[in-house]
Amino acid sequence: MTTFGKRPLLIVISAPSGTGKTTLCDRLVHDVDTIQYSVSCTTRSPRVGEADGQSYHFLSKDVFQAKVEQGAFLEHACVHGCQYGTLRETVFKALEGERDVLMDIDVQGAAQIRAYVESAASDDPLKYAFIDIFLAPPSLETLRERLQARGKDSIDVIDRRMVIAEHEIERQAEFRYFVVNDQLEDAYEVLRAIVLAEHHRLKMRCEANV
Repeated sequence: MTTFGKRPLLIVISAPSGTGKTTLCDRLVHDVDTIQYSVSCTTRSPRVGEADGQSYHFLSKDVFQAKVEQGAFLEHACVHGCQYGTLRETVFKALEGERDVLMDIDVQGAAQIRAYVESAASDDPLKYAFIDIFLAPPSLETLRERLQARGKDSIDVIDRRMVIAEHEIERQAEFRYFVVNDQLEDAYEVLRAIVLAEHHRLKMRCEANV
């Protein structure tokens, strides 16, 4: 188990479906005891094995919309016909408790958080804690093969996911970091090194401002 330090980060990771994002994120959370997942809200129904408050906060469409109007979300987006969002309070409480927050969200949500950070005041806890990473497959052909190998989706669903993946990959330049998941172990080491380096950057910045 690794501890990276007391300067918490907000780590946003986006990737096309089938890239291996969940596997890599789960391993990072398991290996680093200062990192925790941000539990998102969604309007979709729970899947087998998912528990409310652990996998997601499952909300009705009306409740979700009310929270949008209240400005309760740090980011929210419609993905595959369902609403997803991250509560501002959840992220800020974790950071205040010196916990890194890992957000596994789509490029729409990442863009919203990026815009928030860019316009945030200098004393906002997200101003310098935020990093964003785009995780990509080695090729679209490889991505299609991985989606087919999972055996979870029909050809029509895979085709739709591939269209979305192409649009997402076109936005990779918006992210600070870009990691290709060709070999899982190599991609994980790069991901972990990024987080370690960003902790060092934030520490040096904070010490310089003391």
